[in-house]
Amino acid sequence: MDFQGTLFGPAPTTAPAFEGLERRVLTRGAWVDVCRTWLPEADEVFETLLLDVPWRAERRQMYDREVDVPRLLHTYGVGEPLPHPALGRARGALSAHYRPELGEPFVTAGCCYYRDGRDSVAWHGDTIGRGRTQDTMVAIVSLGDPRRLMLRPRLGGAAIPLEMGHGDLLVMGGSCQRTWEHAVPKVAHAGPRISVQFRPIHVG
Repeated sequence: MDFQGTLFGPAPTTAPAFEGLERRVLTRGAWVDVCRTWLPEADEVFETLLLDVPWRAERRQMYDREVDVPRLLHTYGVGEPLPHPALGRARGALSAHYRPELGEPFVTAGCCYYRDGRDSVAWHGDTIGRGRTQDTMVAIVSLGDPRRLMLRPRLGGAAIPLEMGHGDLLVMGGSCQRTWEHAVPKVAHAGPRISVQFRPIHVG
């Protein structure tokens, strides 16, 4: 593990809090919330995910050939137990905090494992399912080595960089999946990073 973990030992087994949450209003009804060092027990959760998630490699059609997806993946569907109890507490805290805006709970957890700087995700919006036509939310917890997540408006304009550190929370809300795109670009040097994406039902 290349990144520096927390310095003060394990955190108490409590639900995450939202002190320090900052909202950035984007264009066309989109917004993002960021809360630094949001997830308690981040070191332990990261180590558990590395070892216990049944990571799989995927291949996708790219023009006239199949290529490797440059990261490992696994999704925990509705009702499936999560690999660490802190993630269950995190999902419950997100559901309670955002229910007045979202109107429903977060129910799935998609996991991406970026093994080093060569792993990445291209520009996209989570528009499979209801995100194509409806406002929704995707909450991302970042664990491990810091990586830069980029946001840009679909209709053109400057990209916004957001550095995601160990235990940080990013929530994309409003029209963000329809009117903006996001990406995690390749970098020359990076240690392992895992992102956990909590979503409502039928958002992907």
